[in-house]
Amino acid sequence: MDYLENRELSWLKFNKRVLEEALDKDVPLLDRVTFSSIFQSNLDEFFMVRVGSITDEASIDKNKRENKTNMTPSQQLDAVFTAVRRLQPDVEKAYIQNMSELKKYGFEHVSLRDTTEEEKKFLELYFKREVKPLISPVVVDKEHPFPFLKNKELYVAVQLYSKKNVKVGIIPVRHEHFERMIPLDSEGKRFVLTEELILEYAGLVFKNFKVIDRTIMRVTRNADIDYSPNCDDFREFMVEAVRKRRKLAPVRLELSGEFSRAALDYICKKLELKNERVFYSRIPLDLSYLFELQGMSDDKSLRYEKREPQCSVSVAENRSMISQIKSRDILLSYPYESIEPFIRLLREAADDSKVTSIKITLYRLARNSKVIDALCRAAENGKEVLVMIELRARFDEENNIEWSKMLQNAGCNVIYGPKGYKAHSKLLLITRKTDSGFEYITQVGTGNYNEKTATLYTDLTLMTADAEIAEDAENVFYGLTTGTFVENTNKLLVAPLCLQNKIIEMIDDEITAAKNGEEAYIGVKINSLTDKQIIDKLVEASCAGVKIELVVRGICCLVAGVKGYTENVTVKSIVGRFLEHSRIYIFGTSQRQKIYISSADFMTRNTIKRVEVAAPVLSDKLKKRICNMFEVLMADNVKARIMGKNGRYSKKKDDVCEPLNAQEYFYDEAYKNARAKAERKVKNAARKKKSTPKTKKVKK
Repeated sequence: MDYLENRELSWLKFNKRVLEEALDKDVPLLDRVTFSSIFQSNLDEFFMVRVGSITDEASIDKNKRENKTNMTPSQQLDAVFTAVRRLQPDVEKAYIQNMSELKKYGFEHVSLRDTTEEEKKFLELYFKREVKPLISPVVVDKEHPFPFLKNKELYVAVQLYSKKNVKVGIIPVRHEHFERMIPLDSEGKRFVLTEELILEYAGLVFKNFKVIDRTIMRVTRNADIDYSPNCDDFREFMVEAVRKRRKLAPVRLELSGEFSRAALDYICKKLELKNERVFYSRIPLDLSYLFELQGMSDDKSLRYEKREPQCSVSVAENRSMISQIKSRDILLSYPYESIEPFIRLLREAADDSKVTSIKITLYRLARNSKVIDALCRAAENGKEVLVMIELRARFDEENNIEWSKMLQNAGCNVIYGPKGYKAHSKLLLITRKTDSGFEYITQVGTGNYNEKTATLYTDLTLMTADAEIAEDAENVFYGLTTGTFVENTNKLLVAPLCLQNKIIEMIDDEITAAKNGEEAYIGVKINSLTDKQIIDKLVEASCAGVKIELVVRGICCLVAGVKGYTENVTVKSIVGRFLEHSRIYIFGTSQRQKIYISSADFMTRNTIKRVEVAAPVLSDKLKKRICNMFEVLMADNVKARIMGKNGRYSKKKDDVCEPLNAQEYFYDEAYKNARAKAERKVKNAARKKKSTPKTKKVKK
C-alpha cells in the first residue's frame, strides 16, 4: 500500500532527523556535537532491540511477513542495512565539520599523525607507563580461544604475521584506571583518544610478532530478552535474564577502517556474523565522550541558552497540594514547569494523617529519586503503600530491581507487571479518610516519575479529585494485584482491553459527523504510530473527510497526503532541544470535543499488549490550554518537519509567518507567567502591608 511504511525504515528516518540537528547551523556548536552522540546512541539501541528482534524472527520463521509492507525478516534486514550505510556519509560529515569548527574555541580531536614531535614522545611514554601495564592482550590460537567481546565496548584488533595461517590479536580498550580522552593541553580541550593510542602502539604490545594490519572494532549484541519466567521468584528471574543479555549473539560489527579481508573473515567466523553486518566508519566508533565537551567551555554561544523549569502559575506555594487539587484539576507541563508540585503532593501524602494508602506504577526513575524517598517515608509512617514497579523496563531492569528491594525493605507492598504484559502506565492514587468519608487524589502522566527527564522531555501530568477517575484507577490497581485486566471504565481509557477499542469508537464518531456534514476533527500527538487497526481507521476517516493532524516524533507507518487514502492527513515531526514525549488525543470540535493525555503511543505493543492509561481532560480551562499547545505545535516552522506523500520529511519554508519554535515558545510563556506571578505576589504583599493599621505607641 502506498500509504503504509515499514516500521524500521520509518524509525531510521526519525534518527536521520536527529542527525540533521547535528548539521543545523542554527543549533549551537556544542549541542550539535551532542546530537551526533544521541544519533549514535539511538542507533545502538535500534540494533540491539529491533535488529536483534528481527534477527530472532528470521531464525524462527523466515517467511513471516510484517503487516504494513509485507516484507519478510530478511528483506527488512537488507533494507535496514542499506539505509544505515546511506546515512554514514552524513554521520561522518557532521562529526568532522563540527570538530573542525570547534578548533576556533580550542577544542581539537588530534590524530596521532598530526601531533608534534614533543607530543609524540609524551604519548609514547604515557602509553608505556599508564596504559600498557593495564591492558590484557590476547593472541588467538589453539591454546588461547577467541575472547568474549562485550557489547558496545571498544577493542583493537591486529593481524599478526604468520607463515602458516591467519593470526589475530585483540586488545580490550576500556579500563577503569585510564581516561578515554588523553589531554594534550592543560584544559583537556586538545586530546587524543585512548583507542587510537593503543592502535598506534599495538606493536609494543605484541612485541614478539610483526603487526601487518590493525583496526578498532566494536560489537553490538542482541538485547531481545525473553521475559517468560521459568521460576517462582520473578525478580530473581530478571536478575538472571539481564545477566544472560550481556552474552547474547552479536548483530553488528563496526570497524574504524578497512582491515585485512583474511583477518576480518576470521573474526566474523568467530562471531558468527555475515559480512553484510560489518560497518565501517572514518570517525570514532563510540561518540559518548562528546557529552564531556559540554563542561569544558564557559562560552555561552556554544550552548543553548540555559533554561530552568518554572513554578506553575496554577499552583500556590503556600497552600497544600491536596487542598488545591480538591478545588480544581491541575495540569503541569514539563520541562517548562517544574515537577516539584508533584513531589510536594507525594511528600504531603506521606505525612498526612488522613491518608490511608498510596498506590503508584513505576517504570523509570531518576538516580537519586525523590519519589522513592517519599514512598519509603509513607510506608515508614504507617501508610499502606502499593508500588507496581516494572522490572522489564528495557535497560532499566537492574535499577528497578534495586529500587524494588529498597521499597520492600521500607515496608512497601511491591508487585510487578502482569505476566506477558508490561505495565507502562503513569498512575498514582492517594486515598484519604475524613470525617465525611473517603476522598481521592488521582494523577495520570504521559512520562515517567523521573526528576531528571522532567527537565529534558516534554510531558504532561494531570492531578484531579474526580471520584469516577479514582474509581477507574482503583480498578487498574486491583487488576495489577490480581493479574486481571480492566474490562469497563467510567472515564479512563485503560489498555489492554479498554483503550484501542475506545479510540476506534471516537474515530468512528468523527467519521459519522463528517458524513452528516458536520465539522470533524482528530488531533493526536504521540511518539509512534504503528497500530494497523488504528491506521486503517484513520485512513477511513480521511476518506470520509475528517481533518486529521498528527504530531508524531518518531515512527509513523502512515504516509500522509496519498491521493484516495490520506489526503486529509497532515503529519509533522518535531525534533529539537527537548525530547517530545507527551501524548495528547483530541477528538471532535466545540461542544463534543474529547481530550485525553496518555502514556500510550498508537503502537500495538501499547494499545493491546501493555497496561496503559489515558485520562480525560474535563476542565474547560485545561481543555483550552491543551488545544492551544497543540495549535502551537502544528504552527512550529523551525523544528517541525512535514511528511510528504513520498514519506520523506522536510522543513517547510515560511516567508509569511514569523519563525515559531514551539519548545522555545512554551519556555518563554512559562518564564513570562512566572514573572507575572512573582510581580502579583510583590504587589499583594505591598497592598497588605499598606492596609495593615499601624499600632500606636502608648506613653507610660
